[in-house]
Amino acid sequence: MDPWRKLAGASREDIRRLQDNKLHSFINTCLYPFSPHYRRVFDQHKIDPKTIRTVEDLKYIPFTSKTDFLSSDQKPDSFRDFIFQPDKDRIRSCWPATKLLALVFSRALRGASYVEDRFNQEFRPVFMTFTTGTTHTPVPFVYSNYDIRNLHISGDRMLKLFDIKNSERVVNMFPYAPHLAFWQVVFGGFASCTLILSTGGGKVMGTEGNIATLLKMKPSVLLGVPSYVYHVMRVAKEKGCRMDFLKKVVLGASKIPQAFKLRLAEMLASMGAKDVSIFGTYGFTEARAAWAECPTGLDVSSGYHLYPDKEIFEVVDPQTGEVKGEGEDGELVYTALDARASAVIRYRTGDFVKGGLTYEPCPYCQRTVPRLSSDITRLSNVKDLNLSKIKGSLVNLNHFYTVLSEMPSVDEWQIEIGKKNNDPFEVDELNVYVAAKDGSNLGKIEDDIKKQMLLTTEVTPNAVHFLPMSEMVKRLEVETANKEKRIVDCRPKE
Repeated sequence: MDPWRKLAGASREDIRRLQDNKLHSFINTCLYPFSPHYRRVFDQHKIDPKTIRTVEDLKYIPFTSKTDFLSSDQKPDSFRDFIFQPDKDRIRSCWPATKLLALVFSRALRGASYVEDRFNQEFRPVFMTFTTGTTHTPVPFVYSNYDIRNLHISGDRMLKLFDIKNSERVVNMFPYAPHLAFWQVVFGGFASCTLILSTGGGKVMGTEGNIATLLKMKPSVLLGVPSYVYHVMRVAKEKGCRMDFLKKVVLGASKIPQAFKLRLAEMLASMGAKDVSIFGTYGFTEARAAWAECPTGLDVSSGYHLYPDKEIFEVVDPQTGEVKGEGEDGELVYTALDARASAVIRYRTGDFVKGGLTYEPCPYCQRTVPRLSSDITRLSNVKDLNLSKIKGSLVNLNHFYTVLSEMPSVDEWQIEIGKKNNDPFEVDELNVYVAAKDGSNLGKIEDDIKKQMLLTTEVTPNAVHFLPMSEMVKRLEVETANKEKRIVDCRPKE
């Protein structure tokens, strides 16, 4: 039985008490005994796991980063050290007497095969998803049946946050792949007994197939990657299709600016879908879960509602690692509380959240769980650009999302960073590729882009190239890739 209803109304003190207890138990009965990586970390830093009793004690544990998962010549399978490896000796030495006694009774009453099956259900890997490999080589993360049940739980909680009834029809256009977004929707549908048709996105059925599916099934709810959902709706509009059956659109696996929500809603309204609710979600493979907004107006975000019985989030200073206070900006750090086949703690996501965490009740749904600001950007999108031979500039490319998404005459866009004349020793070049709306003044668009980029980032692009929509779709790989290629760095790797 999922305690979500009770948890969503719990006091801040009760939630913190729950997290303290779960953290201490998880580290001492699962993480330290069974994770080779974290046992090594604790031992090397002389950390007694029994001393980690509260959320505040997390500061004594070193951070985990993406580089810890990456393979090297010395460690070709680094990710394996994060997979739990339970054995009898570790259980005997680490588990408390009460837990050992319960194990003995189970064995005596139900037999050794029952106990073995319980361990297999809880810890043995049976499923796998991968990171998308946007910034590094894709890394696998494994799930036991216990973890898959947690995926059911988080999916069901998200559908409740969206106020989706199990009588509604849903179409899932996330790409069919071993990635979190697709499977989170699938398992959420199973858990909530909701009818969901998963098309597999553009790679499986193509844009025409997805449009035909929508018109045939007439779902009230549509889920998918923002760029692909927008692309499908744009093509459907060109065909004169009506989408008046759509009531809710759920977007994930990519940043969702407020301007994008408003533009998508405007397009849907022109196709007969009035007063559509558009939700953002946030998730990452290492957590094996996703979080969601609750219903609000399009011009405001409730923030992502978290699951305090499943994880702990911290916000830290990206340079010093100092834990920030409530509502302060910083890098997001994740700690699992209820994982089994594998787990990470104090994991630096590389995501910068403006507005941090809040523990105040949600003003829109009144749930009391912690919420994460939806203003999240990738730290890896802060690039060192040597645009002249004199000096370089540290440029936050995330600002380009805001600049270009808010331009009504820009339908699609892409940023490409390269070297002048493709010479690795030359200065960097920044080019903008744009598909403009029909009838737009291209000269004015170019001037506006250069002025707004200079104002926002203190950098002017070397050139603005205008392309037909068909070519832009190919450049972005909207129909074929798991995530669109919005910012492309073509410079040689050092």
